[in-house]
Amino acid sequence: MTDLLKSLSFQTLFDAATDAMLLIDTSAHIAAANPVAKKLLASDAAAMVGLKISTLMPLRYQETYLSEFAQFVDKPQLQTMGSELIALSHDSKELLISIKLSPVKIKQQLYILATFNLADRRNQVTEALRASEERLRLAKQAAGLGVFDFDSNHNMKHWDERMRELWGAESDNLVSDNRFVTAIHPEDRAARLAALNSAIDPQGNGEYHAEYRVINPIDGIERWVATVGRMHFENGHATRLVGVARDITEQKNMEKKLQDQRTESETLFTQQVAAQTVSAIAHELNQPLAAISAYSEVALHELHSDHIDPDNLKHALEGCVAQAQRAGSSLHELLAFLQKGQLETESMDFLHIIKEALNITKSYGYHGFNPILQLEQNLPPIVGNRIQIVKVLVNLLRNAMEAMHTAGTSPPTITIIVKTYKDKNMAHAIVQDNGLGIDNETARRIFEPFFTTKGSGIGMGLAISRALIEANGGQLWLELSAKPKAVFHFTLPFAA
Repeated sequence: MTDLLKSLSFQTLFDAATDAMLLIDTSAHIAAANPVAKKLLASDAAAMVGLKISTLMPLRYQETYLSEFAQFVDKPQLQTMGSELIALSHDSKELLISIKLSPVKIKQQLYILATFNLADRRNQVTEALRASEERLRLAKQAAGLGVFDFDSNHNMKHWDERMRELWGAESDNLVSDNRFVTAIHPEDRAARLAALNSAIDPQGNGEYHAEYRVINPIDGIERWVATVGRMHFENGHATRLVGVARDITEQKNMEKKLQDQRTESETLFTQQVAAQTVSAIAHELNQPLAAISAYSEVALHELHSDHIDPDNLKHALEGCVAQAQRAGSSLHELLAFLQKGQLETESMDFLHIIKEALNITKSYGYHGFNPILQLEQNLPPIVGNRIQIVKVLVNLLRNAMEAMHTAGTSPPTITIIVKTYKDKNMAHAIVQDNGLGIDNETARRIFEPFFTTKGSGIGMGLAISRALIEANGGQLWLELSAKPKAVFHFTLPFAA
């Protein structure tokens, strides 16, 4: 038998095949078995050589199998002997298999090459695939997900039934990108386009995240949709965007309701604080102001008198000065009291602080802008009061959004840069928008208390923000030469 194997021209392929193979002569005896067949039948290949093929079959099937084999020998051609046959392993274990027979000639002698696979394994794979697809379908249905596949080469989008339901579209599985975008709310198209451009950038990670409103053309209902996907590239060019969309209208309505409640609560709280603060200031200043008024009347009386008494006039003016100083001192003591308390600081990752501020800003209803983050690699943690620093960032983000909205900027973009301020070994943060910028007169007074360019507001936001940054050991300033955009800088110390 060894001589026979040496003479076979397909020996290498026979032994290297990934399928189980037996070489059978026309008398139905096994001439050779490859390693995969040996492993599948749990038998030594040499032990199988010379055995009749029927010995690998249960007794109840041997006659039928041998009859089919004989018919094949009479008319040899590629064929399958059924899809569910039974074979016996060396330990008499029955195996469900599928067999293909192929005629081969070796040195003018006819042999039959039997290739077989475990039908059980095939069925298991098929069943596992079916179960996986069913789980995916159920998960997609439970989450209300729609699936889309955007072909960027042809500007066409494949979408499933759920996507068509959200967009109020026909039953076509294929839709143009223009038809897809038309249903998106006009105010949200710029933000969606910015997210798409970011995903298309070959220098990025290809991730796509966007939230926007979709207006159903059939019923006119407006829905909020959150989309997540990933861009695929070929030779550095974006080719396909595959992702899912989810209806988040209920979530957005709840956020809006909570936002309105929070705004109402904050307004009430602010009014109460303002009333208490004004009352305290009035109480502290009332007596000095009354005294200043009295001393002033004395001074005026002396000035109108025919005989001015210098001592009385001097006493009155000195009293005015003393009471004015008393008023100033009282006011400073009151402000110190309102600001008293030890500043609680902690070590923080600047990126986490920025993400928290972005989330809070969006929760206030300032959505639809494209944030661009540029953080220096391996930046050390900063130290400060987390709540106060987040408050400053939120105030700068809100001011930027309001300025861009007033200017009609599209798409509104806010860039946040964080790097090391090497001269002072501090973190240096830059927040800039792409609006119209700030004129010189406004820039000169922008940090003054009670100065504002808004129709509503008391003009304390930037004054308080500067005070908070200074309380945390840093500085806050406006870049005067940055036009047409507005650029704010602030520094914070690194953790020890």
